[in-house]
Amino acid sequence: MGSPAACTRILSAPCSLPSLGTVSSGSTQIFSRSPIFPLLSSRNADPCCRSTNLHNFRIPTPVIRAALDGTDQQTSTPVLIEEEDEESKQPSEEVRRSVEVLKTAAKTRKVAAEEILSAFKILEKAKLNPSGFLDTLGGTESPGRTWMLIFTAEKQLNSGKYFPITAIQRFDAVGKRIENGVYLGPLGWLTFEGRLSWKKRILAFMFERLRIKVGPFNPFDINIKGEDESEPSTKNPFFIWFYIDEEIAVARGRSGGTAFWCRCRRVEGY
Repeated sequence: MGSPAACTRILSAPCSLPSLGTVSSGSTQIFSRSPIFPLLSSRNADPCCRSTNLHNFRIPTPVIRAALDGTDQQTSTPVLIEEEDEESKQPSEEVRRSVEVLKTAAKTRKVAAEEILSAFKILEKAKLNPSGFLDTLGGTESPGRTWMLIFTAEKQLNSGKYFPITAIQRFDAVGKRIENGVYLGPLGWLTFEGRLSWKKRILAFMFERLRIKVGPFNPFDINIKGEDESEPSTKNPFFIWFYIDEEIAVARGRSGGTAFWCRCRRVEGY
């Protein structure tokens, strides 16, 4: 995946599709129109999203890179950006079925990877009109909307897997801001914050601040803003969005990996 999203616990149960619930402060709940992904709770976990044993907890480097698109800003084979005819296209029945596959995957985390990869291919090929994507992704007022990473796929869509830890991304269309984070329950969290730009279906971003919280200690900030004050462009990390609605979003990152998110609500308190 090409790369980075408010402190939560490691969420260990599947999304499901009725109404908003509640989670303890610092947890994340799915937010959408009915039918809706309800809250992820630490109870009744299924094998696809089980609580992590914190005593033996290790985060593989590829996992962090997948969540934080942009930390590895160099790629030997950058993704090809195509100029597209943006004329309006209505979703086909095949597209609608693919969307339902992804929503079921977000709800249950039991849909086979092959089905998800096939849905990715169909949505990318459809080249849907992106004119409403940004408002749906980032909202019409600050601080924007938050989305939980569900599944990541390798370049060429040859393989993929459900994302094993809690990764949240916030997009603010009005303020042109982005926040990507990985949350490790009582171990702490790590977020990158910065600015974004949008052109057609491409969201480019540039991080300016790193925030880290370790255990019970107060978080601290690290300024990573460079001297470049220009608007983010495809020279920076970016996402190319293929599908966005009120419940899920699908995009490819700069290095060629594809992922999808489900919309969630961040509970303040950390």
